[in-house]
Amino acid sequence: MSENCLLNLVVAPEIEDAVTDWLLEYPTVSGFSSYSISGHGSSEQRMTLAEQVAGRCRQQLFQLHLPCVDAQALLSDIKQVFRGSGMHYWLLPVIDAGHVD
Repeated sequence: MSENCLLNLVVAPEIEDAVTDWLLEYPTVSGFSSYSISGHGSSEQRMTLAEQVAGRCRQQLFQLHLPCVDAQALLSDIKQVFRGSGMHYWLLPVIDAGHVD
């Protein structure tokens, strides 16, 4: 695994504020990005009738760029704090990152 990772979290609108507040207070998180997204797929049991008709459901995507060791610890805590929330995540190695001056 590379030294830095990109952690992606997809959460339901009902817990968006709770996740935002929790991440803002988490000691090793210096910042993150969030986006409103539409989820498409086969998990109709989690969708409202209107979402099933539209073929998509509203979700929030959080992206965090941080050291892999910190990402693993964060995921471990997320799995406890947000157990049962249906949150989806994936972790990717970051090949390169920086600022263009």
